[in-house]
Amino acid sequence: MVMILNNDRALKVAEFLLQIKAIKLQPANPFTWASGWKSPIYCDNRKTLSYPTIRTFIRQSYAEVILDKFGKPDAIAGVATGGIAQGALVAQELGVPFIYVRTSPKAHGLGNQIEGDYEAGQKIVVIEDLISTGGSSLQAVEALREAGCEVKGLVAIFSYGFDIAKQNFKNAKCKFETLTNYDFLMEEALKHDFITKDDLTSLKKWREDPSNWSN
Repeated sequence: MVMILNNDRALKVAEFLLQIKAIKLQPANPFTWASGWKSPIYCDNRKTLSYPTIRTFIRQSYAEVILDKFGKPDAIAGVATGGIAQGALVAQELGVPFIYVRTSPKAHGLGNQIEGDYEAGQKIVVIEDLISTGGSSLQAVEALREAGCEVKGLVAIFSYGFDIAKQNFKNAKCKFETLTNYDFLMEEALKHDFITKDDLTSLKKWREDPSNWSN
C-alpha cells in the first residue's frame, strides 16, 4: 500500500465526489434536508460504490488513515446504512473481521443492534460515509462501548466541518478523521469550475450558519 500526502489524498477524493455527482453544489437552487434546513450542498457517498476505480481509491485511503492514526484494529464496524458497504470493503483491505451497528436494536429475533461476531475488549474502528452533526455516528460508538468494545476512533469519507460535530465528538471523547472535507471540496470545486467565486462566498456563509443561511 503506497501512502500519499494527506492534502493530495483529500483533494483527489473531493475531485472524485464532484466528478460523479456524489456531492452536488446548487447555491442558486438549494436542497431541503430532512432537518428542514435549506442547503446549497447535497451529499450521497453511496455513489462511489458504483465506480470501481474510485471505490478502490477510497477503500485504500480509509485503510491508510486507519493504520496511520489508530493502528490495525481487531475489527471494523460500519454504521448503518451508509457505512456498511464501505466498512466491509475496508475490513477486507485490512484483513480483519467486520461488524455493523444498526440505528436501534431489532424489534424481533435476538434484538441485536450490533450485527456480526465480536468480543468485549476488542479494539474497533468505526466507518461512516458522511459526518454532519455526528449524532448517528456517535450513537453507534456508544452502542459499541456499551457492548464492551474499545472504540479507537471513527473515519468517514466527508465532513461538512460543522462546529457542532467537532464539539459532539469531543464531548464523546471519540477521535475522528475524514478522507476529505468541506474546505478541500470548495478548493476543488472552484478549480474545476463547479462553482464561481460568488458561489463560494455563499457556500462559506452556509457552513458558518446553516440554519439561517436561507434567510
